[in-house]
Amino acid sequence: MENEQKTISILGSTGSIGTQAIKVCEALGFRVRALAARSNVSLLEQQARRLRPALLSVSNEEAWRDLRVRLADTNVEILLGTEGMCEIAAGGENDLVLNSVVGMVGLRPTLAALEAGKDVALANKETLVAAGGLVTETARRHGARLIPVDSEHSAIFQCLCGNDSKDVRRLLLTASGGPFFGRRSEELEHVMVEDALRHPNWQMGAKITVDCATMMNKGLEFIEAMWLFGVAPEQIEILVHRESVVHSMVEYRDGAVMAQLGVPDMAIPIQYALTFPRRLSCEVGTLDLFEVGKLTFQRPDYETFRCLGAALEAAKRGGLSPCVVNAANEAAVALFLERKIGFMEIARAVCGALEEVPAGDYESLDEVLEAARRAQDYVNQKISQ
Repeated sequence: MENEQKTISILGSTGSIGTQAIKVCEALGFRVRALAARSNVSLLEQQARRLRPALLSVSNEEAWRDLRVRLADTNVEILLGTEGMCEIAAGGENDLVLNSVVGMVGLRPTLAALEAGKDVALANKETLVAAGGLVTETARRHGARLIPVDSEHSAIFQCLCGNDSKDVRRLLLTASGGPFFGRRSEELEHVMVEDALRHPNWQMGAKITVDCATMMNKGLEFIEAMWLFGVAPEQIEILVHRESVVHSMVEYRDGAVMAQLGVPDMAIPIQYALTFPRRLSCEVGTLDLFEVGKLTFQRPDYETFRCLGAALEAAKRGGLSPCVVNAANEAAVALFLERKIGFMEIARAVCGALEEVPAGDYESLDEVLEAARRAQDYVNQKISQ
């Protein structure tokens, strides 16, 4: 039914994906039960007054105290930290939890939702990169679904609908190439933060935009796709597609290739994740292929964009290696955004962590979190030296 109601909780509500998801929920008439954000108290207050959720959560005590004062005239309950996000994620009224927080902090709330049997619309790629085996097994055990939100994984998800996954030969994962594709490494030594934040096709948060500039984002998506769709590393190929019109493709064993195309607007995959398996009207631009004119595809430059190569190597090694490169990248990007290291130091930190931080197999969440801590300590110690 077109007007079927859903109850949604949104983790990362003040970020790029979260704010767009709220617009989708308002357009569809979905109830927003709870919101969680890091520290943007002003925007979170506005969202709370507009949507009237039952619960809010923020990451630190200063923001928590500020928000309690701002919303003292309301009945909303305000929670704190990762435990607050986990309480929201596991809430009994949720039909779906959208996890769009940035970084490893999104892992525990994802597990909490899945353990409660709740479907998760996943935009937090670090969850599957760091602990893909743990997360997918938790989903299987509790009968919950992981529904991808990233445009590339949503495209693959849509191309798989109605087909047998056993018939898949390859996943063709497209990449925009970011703002620096075509440049050599020596040209990128003096890149400034502002340069890295100028993505040619998408409007996103700072961390993911820098990841696109280093092409680490595509490496993380490569690992995520392995877990989402149950394929081996050799079954995924990355194609640089500058137009960002073909969002990804699936090649089947009979040679047929299915692609999902659309304008580069995250409202489309966000809405599909929230309404799956239904397709409802979405107020975005129409794809005009005459205006696009041509679609081009190129091989990635692994020599210049070493983060991408490190992520793919981590995928092949398995175990905690993807967790290590993800955590090292998270720490290095934070330092770059704080202007403490140069752009090319991000790749050096990630590659160094892959080779020097122990990364065996794992069975528990504690082992994953410990590996992430070791990788982040490695990066911070390297910088201090």
